[in-house]
Amino acid sequence: MTLIQQLIIAIVQGITEFLPISSSGHLILIPFITDLPDQGPLIDVAVHVGSLLAIMIYFWRDVLGLARGGFSVVGIGKDPLQRRLFWWIVIGTIPAVALGLFLKMGGYLEGFRTTDLVAANLIIYGILLGLADHFGKQVKKYEDMTLRDAILVGLAQALALIPGTSRSGATMTMARFLGYQRVEAARFSFLLAIPAVAGAGLLAVLDLAEASAQMQWDALVTGVFTFVAAFATMAFLMNFLKRASMMVFVVYRVLLGAALLYFF
Repeated sequence: MTLIQQLIIAIVQGITEFLPISSSGHLILIPFITDLPDQGPLIDVAVHVGSLLAIMIYFWRDVLGLARGGFSVVGIGKDPLQRRLFWWIVIGTIPAVALGLFLKMGGYLEGFRTTDLVAANLIIYGILLGLADHFGKQVKKYEDMTLRDAILVGLAQALALIPGTSRSGATMTMARFLGYQRVEAARFSFLLAIPAVAGAGLLAVLDLAEASAQMQWDALVTGVFTFVAAFATMAFLMNFLKRASMMVFVVYRVLLGAALLYFF
């Protein structure tokens, strides 16, 4: 991979991972739009790991809270709120992990890398995001998460394994339908991403170990570039949602999906 391709992939991933517009869908589109070779699923996972590091640093207080909750589960410390939130994050991760293992072991992931599927999901889930953001109440915070909410948002996250859906878009959509404030829906979405993305990274370890030294270096460099872009984008989105709706993302998704159906 050239440095230019690494930068393009990192910027696209860093921006689209946290905006509800589908990072995987945009990564798939890069070869179609730029004539660059498909970067492949290994690089896709590497850039997601770069995004994961950005989440953990930006939300370090929440991450420490979840860590305290995990220690509390095994009897180290007493923090009932964080212990409860820790369990809800774990339970909300199960659907995505189960479906991800099924798709990977069945060899179905490559079959999803089509522009038609990306376009359809951009439009369908974009409309759902608009409906949720317009009609959803803004009364709940991340700390109000219940078992039911964790399961429902977790199921939405599992759907995002199909490109064009958007992990952040699907989880924010469900959270908004459930009455979470916009900023809190984003916060919930990003924290729920930590175990899911970490799991995807672990699944890629064997593939990375078997890859060439050049591919390993490409994955590392692209992941670092992605971290920088992702951190900046996350800071922008959290401030943006304090004063604006998600309608701009809805319009973008629908227009992009329509353009893909027309041109490709």
